[in-house]
Amino acid sequence: MRLDGKVALITGGANGIGLATARLFAKEGARIILWDVSPKGRDVVDDLKSGGVQAIFQQLSVSDEAAVISAVNEACEHFGRIDILINNAGITKDRTLLKMSSQEWDDVISVNLSGVFHCTKAVAAVMKNQNYGRIVSASSVVGIRGNYGQTNYVATKSAIIGMTKVWALELGKYGITSNCIAPGFISTDMTDLMPEVVRNQMITQVPLGFWGNTEDVAYAYLFLASDEARYVNGVCLNVDGGFTR
Repeated sequence: MRLDGKVALITGGANGIGLATARLFAKEGARIILWDVSPKGRDVVDDLKSGGVQAIFQQLSVSDEAAVISAVNEACEHFGRIDILINNAGITKDRTLLKMSSQEWDDVISVNLSGVFHCTKAVAAVMKNQNYGRIVSASSVVGIRGNYGQTNYVATKSAIIGMTKVWALELGKYGITSNCIAPGFISTDMTDLMPEVVRNQMITQVPLGFWGNTEDVAYAYLFLASDEARYVNGVCLNVDGGFTR
């Protein structure tokens, strides 16, 4: 198993890509720390534990720095270490620039950008003491290409690529790698609600001709979190069927 004995912290793990990642990592031998604002995360962890996986759920928002620090300390008391951090939590509040409120800007920045900063800072301190760690954060193809009506979201996803490169420089000497992924069109419960005509129009931009699924992203997380990627540091891996090229 590719993550045998490792302890993996996954933010936004109650649904979608985070849920698929938690299940895959558990299958690959990891012990799971699952964070989410939704209490559904408790059901996810209960399901994992029923299958013999060591797992805990901590309900919090990554935008709350004090809660993040407290949860990291509690998780370390439980498992003794944290080997992998998957910065997966994120939200959208889309609106064009001239209609976007300061509150909509701040809300997305606080979760998608400040939340990644809070989590990585707290966990990197643990990893430094271990002289080992894998940090993988969620960017997006829109962070590379931009997207109409997503000033706030695109700002965060572009920034994550830059922060990833900084952390690769700063943390590499402690045995910690820092990478990110940039998913493209991925089928989730939310995107499945989009009108079929819109989905079909979007798919014409993907050379492979189909939408990805949550497992496609989870496997990318798995590679970068594993020791197979021990010499991969500071990269952004596109998971988009060739959309960004």
